[in-house]
Amino acid sequence: MTDFLKTEGKYTYAEAGEGKAIIVLHGLMGALSNFDATFKHFSKRGYKVLIPELPLYTLPILKTNVKNLAKFLHDFIEYKNLKDVVLLGNSLGGHIALYYIKHYPQDVSALVLTGSSGLYENSMGNNYPRRGDKEFVRNKTQEVFYDKSIATEELVDQVYDVINDRNTLVKTLAIAKSAVRHNMANDLPNMKQPTCIIWGKNDTVTPPEVAEDFHKLLPDSDLYWIDKCGHAAMMEHPEEFNEVLEDWFKKRNL
Repeated sequence: MTDFLKTEGKYTYAEAGEGKAIIVLHGLMGALSNFDATFKHFSKRGYKVLIPELPLYTLPILKTNVKNLAKFLHDFIEYKNLKDVVLLGNSLGGHIALYYIKHYPQDVSALVLTGSSGLYENSMGNNYPRRGDKEFVRNKTQEVFYDKSIATEELVDQVYDVINDRNTLVKTLAIAKSAVRHNMANDLPNMKQPTCIIWGKNDTVTPPEVAEDFHKLLPDSDLYWIDKCGHAAMMEHPEEFNEVLEDWFKKRNL
């Protein structure tokens, strides 16, 4: 994906393909590469796929929240002059998409949620991240996945580095608290966009009942399950994830 990375002004993003725009939003501990298979697949099937790097650690601390991340997304969409976009979000990325739709519904033609926060999530359990405790970080990273081998040493190191830098740790906690404050339950029934919910049956961060609640509350949604799958379906089962989503796009004429 590095071949497709661009930096223009305050934006760093990956972009490929032509056609209807799909904007992919990564999670709090996520990276653009988490969506590598999705990016490659849909950019070759008549879509323009864009993955902006969210400013999780570069906003002032008082602006490090879901609201301002959604504002950043709005600025990016205006900068790229995009219309009728599909928003695809995992974890915090799904939450940002939901908050965005609440305030800018006219920009979005469809929504895709996978392991999304916005109702409830159990990102660190009842524990604050322990600085300097790599085994704790490894265990927590592995819990995200059904297949623990997906939590490579490289991925564990990425999370460990975030937690052991005071600046990024403080902002990580600020965003996590903001996500709890910005519960979307009362807003979901007003969101008319067709929504594809793709969820891991074994997700322990946003458990299956969260997906069921999204499905009940969003008025025009379809729910799909991926078996033997945790919080990041697009990483654990990329082929199945892409197949489900491509079929849904065809069903909805997107």
